[in-house]
Amino acid sequence: MYLLIAYVVLPLLWRHYEHQPSLATAPKTTDTSNDIPGDPLNVGLVGSEEDVFRAFAAAGWHPADPVTLASSLKIAGSVLFDHKYQTAPVSPLFLFGRKQDLAFELEAGKSATHRNHVRLWRDPAAKVGDREFWIGAATFDQSVGLSHYTGQITHHIAADIDAERDLVIGDLAKAGHVTTEYQVSGVGPTFNGRNGGGDWYYTDGELTVAVLTEGGAPAAKRVERLANPAVVHWKNRFWQWLRHNVL
Repeated sequence: MYLLIAYVVLPLLWRHYEHQPSLATAPKTTDTSNDIPGDPLNVGLVGSEEDVFRAFAAAGWHPADPVTLASSLKIAGSVLFDHKYQTAPVSPLFLFGRKQDLAFELEAGKSATHRNHVRLWRDPAAKVGDREFWIGAATFDQSVGLSHYTGQITHHIAADIDAERDLVIGDLAKAGHVTTEYQVSGVGPTFNGRNGGGDWYYTDGELTVAVLTEGGAPAAKRVERLANPAVVHWKNRFWQWLRHNVL
């Protein structure tokens, strides 16, 4: 009975897509180039590519450089010698059979060792009216080391990926480029997740969507935050307690 409730009944109760039904069939995690499940998808943005760039620029985030020999050498120098590199490249993760379309980052120290970052993919199947939809994975790079799975040099992420999700959406909202915010189910509540590098993560499992202002115009009013179903609200409240007292 416990297994039935814990693994079937409760997940069905808190799975919800009332604010954007098209995301019910969307992937929940990215993949690495070795087809290992990567970072969970935890953010979504509604708006054109220009809207996305303008919103991140207003929030003080920088677009990541493409991965080239020059940028790879530059990020290595940043990590080794503690040099600033605000547009350091991010490694490719894959969704819909392709690497990220866009990536943005916000420095969190002197070098590229520590940084906030988000990868975004255009998802034509989830368009909202005539506006594009971008689904993404936001994580915080807290150190550089060897992958637990492949032994390759990689960034290691902080376990609390919800904090990074909330930072991304919060920064865009503070910059005045968000009109509406809502959540849908993402990967689901996870206590002991592992990303493509073997790093531990935990999450309440929600994917937060921000509807961006159009044409770079500032939001005319405060962000409208759409309510979750009651069962999801209380699940999130319980998760917050776990997050601060147990995890």
